[in-house]
Amino acid sequence: MAELDENQLRELVNARAAWRNYRDATREALQVKGSMAWKEVRGRTYLIRKSASGAQKSLGAKDAGTEAMYASFQARKARAQARLKAMKQRVEEQRKLNRVYRVGRTPAVVVRVLNALDSAGLADKFMVIGTHALYAYEAAAGVLVDSSAMATRDLDLLFDARKRVAFITSLSQGEHKSLIGVLQKADATFRVIPDQLQTAVNDDGFEVDLIRRKARDGDSHPMRMSDDENDFWAVEIDQREKIQSGRKFEHLVVAPNGEMASMRTLHPLDFIRLKRDLSQRPGRDPLKAPKDRLQAQVVQQLWDDYLRHLHPANADEKVAGPGAGSGQAEALPDPLAG
Repeated sequence: MAELDENQLRELVNARAAWRNYRDATREALQVKGSMAWKEVRGRTYLIRKSASGAQKSLGAKDAGTEAMYASFQARKARAQARLKAMKQRVEEQRKLNRVYRVGRTPAVVVRVLNALDSAGLADKFMVIGTHALYAYEAAAGVLVDSSAMATRDLDLLFDARKRVAFITSLSQGEHKSLIGVLQKADATFRVIPDQLQTAVNDDGFEVDLIRRKARDGDSHPMRMSDDENDFWAVEIDQREKIQSGRKFEHLVVAPNGEMASMRTLHPLDFIRLKRDLSQRPGRDPLKAPKDRLQAQVVQQLWDDYLRHLHPANADEKVAGPGAGSGQAEALPDPLAG
């Protein structure tokens, strides 16, 4: 395990600030998405609000109130667009610095998938589990984990089936009407494998696996993610409920080319418990169990040496074994935030 040098740590702090400001500016711009215009109907003038999808709504006849509303909207929209433009420029500058200083090593395809989900308004419906979570933990710690614990060619995405209605609504309002369409925004070569409908693969052989909880409470089963016949079908896993009830962790991750994204995953302590449980489970693939143990050991070391201050209440907590501890927690603060 190697620590980042002073210059890399500085740029990681800067990257976190640039990304946070960019996301804030994006949310602000979304609040004034669409337009307002005056429209004459039967001799009277009305203020019309037009959504980004083209839907129109009358806000009332022209008077002092609607004129003030129109002026306020235009001013807010101009400010939001100007700020977003400035933040996009700042993020691009930071991307170049990230690349120069070799700040990140999260695979670029993972960063782009995370950003595609975020742009589609779907990021809060998914969580990264498995090996790729280590990229968030090492970024939070400001270190590079040994590559033997990181090697994998598939990204596991856990879909929160409790948010299925919100997921479908977001899809219907977006540019892409299927989950595979969203992933193709990240890489146009992604295709769902015909005999493994929970998995998409791109031309480089990188796979994205879609996982869900065991069907319950009226869940559809099997669960197709959209009406698109070429879309994913989410596969059930036994551990899903344990993962769902675990604490959540979110942190910036950076690709070798400097691109950035926010990764939502498990709290490090819950990741350790899960991996230790898997490594000792009867019937676990003997080729995977050693890697489970290694990853549990690596994240435990990260927690002990670098991350315990993230959650003062648990600063002295060490995972004793499968099932130790539990509980919910909010997303934890960024340890590198200045």
